[in-house]
Amino acid sequence: MPHDSPFAYSLSQSEEGWRWSVYDKDGVTVADGANASRDAAQAAVERTLRYPPPEMRTFA
Repeated sequence: MPHDSPFAYSLSQSEEGWRWSVYDKDGVTVADGANASRDAAQAAVERTLRYPPPEMRTFA
């Protein structure tokens, strides 16, 4: 993942699997979800960071 990304993320284990969230520079949650495995949750985060929805995109 790019080090200069304006987003941060978290992964946490739950009884059902793994929850993930992506945050903007102000700490506001811009995307979240849950997956059965950690690898699937990490992949979802990476997809979100790589291809953010239009409302999340920032332009330099």
